[in-house]
Amino acid sequence: MWHDLENRSQSDGALAAEVRVPASSRWFDGHFPGYPVLPGIAQLAMVFDLIQGALGVPARVLEVSRVRFKQMIVPADRLQLVAEPRPGREGAYAFRVMKNGEVVCSGTMMVKKLAM
Repeated sequence: MWHDLENRSQSDGALAAEVRVPASSRWFDGHFPGYPVLPGIAQLAMVFDLIQGALGVPARVLEVSRVRFKQMIVPADRLQLVAEPRPGREGAYAFRVMKNGEVVCSGTMMVKKLAM
């Protein structure tokens, strides 16, 4: 995997994990030369990996909404991910990506389990 999800936990349906993206990750290549930052799509992929891992079965993203990118993520940043199920909306999770206790990215992700 291109990132390390560590210390995964689940409490009252809420999912959490610490994440480290190695400076050698290809996501940093060319984005941007001389000042590498983690692209938004990579941040969304980390959230999806957290949710899918908790589901324990293959899934796909149906929708991503209300996404706000507030800070940049650079190599060596340690991140915290939180995804909480939205009541009354099966497969919907409100998520936050944080570093140093501050929100870097937030939004809602709707996922659907795939038939096996």
